[in-house]
Amino acid sequence: MADLYGVLGLAPDAAPEDIKRAYRRKAREHHPDAGGDAERFKEVTQAYEVLSDPERRARYDRFGDDGTAQSRGAGAGDPFGFSGGIGDVIDAFFGAGGGFGGFGGGFGGAPQRERAGRDVLVAVELSLEEVLTGVTRTVDVEVATTCPTCAGNGSADGSAPSRCTSCGGSGRVQRMVRTPLGSMATASACAPCGGTGRSVANACPDCRGEGRRVRRRQLEVEVPAGLEDGDRIPQRGQGEAGRQGAPSGDLYLQVQVSPHPFLERDGRSLHTRVRVPLTTALLGGTVLVPALGGGEHEVVVPAGVQPGEVLLVTRAGLPVRGGGRRGDLHLHVDVEVPRRLGRKERDLVRQWADQRGEDPDGRAVAEVRRP
Repeated sequence: MADLYGVLGLAPDAAPEDIKRAYRRKAREHHPDAGGDAERFKEVTQAYEVLSDPERRARYDRFGDDGTAQSRGAGAGDPFGFSGGIGDVIDAFFGAGGGFGGFGGGFGGAPQRERAGRDVLVAVELSLEEVLTGVTRTVDVEVATTCPTCAGNGSADGSAPSRCTSCGGSGRVQRMVRTPLGSMATASACAPCGGTGRSVANACPDCRGEGRRVRRRQLEVEVPAGLEDGDRIPQRGQGEAGRQGAPSGDLYLQVQVSPHPFLERDGRSLHTRVRVPLTTALLGGTVLVPALGGGEHEVVVPAGVQPGEVLLVTRAGLPVRGGGRRGDLHLHVDVEVPRRLGRKERDLVRQWADQRGEDPDGRAVAEVRRP
């Protein structure tokens, strides 16, 4: 078995997050759709599958394998001599995809259906103001798209793909394996056609017969109002193009709402703290509060408002997804107590305390209660 740490370019004491980062880097480098080596990509993926699983990694560190028959090879821990491992044993009895292989008998397979291209996930960052109103956003996407040279056909002369001669159009190839129970047939994906069952005689030089090429393109997307962090906006058919004219996958824009300087979100509701002067808290009055999206709210502060009380501004929050009735803005009151007083101010406070029967210079009895 190959040195799995070496495949990913890691030391044996690599942390799980280092393994994940190394795999992503190597996968991008060797991905077949980006012109990489398919076998190398497969090797990198197998290494990650073992090292990202704590139990399999521990077994590999201790015994030098991941506990599967593939890692030991035929004749060493595999009494049936299957070099492909237990997966081949299952295929031998049940065939690929559930068919029955039988003993010593071959089996044909129906041609595989066209495999659509993979879905693509792209992050899009929104401000809270954009969540309020919705926005049209232009995003850059780097993904496999239909080859313009061959129009996705994969053939240089425009001829239709023919049935793959290696697998007869089934997308699978079979082989016979001798076991103590007799000869058995196993099946795996056809390498020449990539499991599609189709091939081109004169491959397009720009896409090498794939019918698709990786390129960067811009996509204009309508982002509705009211989206929350983690929501996804689907764009059907805008994902990765399928091979040789197969349908494209979908593109999903995943929303990330950036923090606001003074507002916190709770669903449709918005929360913020507002500092009220002591005199306004005592006598009542109004305060001006910035409104999301521009302008101001004039908020009435009742006389005697207490620190921590919440003043409500109705329908000043966020709408539901797609627009509609807005939530409320919650103002959490902080009473601004002056840190320093002049002589006249201190005399006025003492006079006020005398009128209330309080002794500002004496000991006050604190009222305590459960928070």
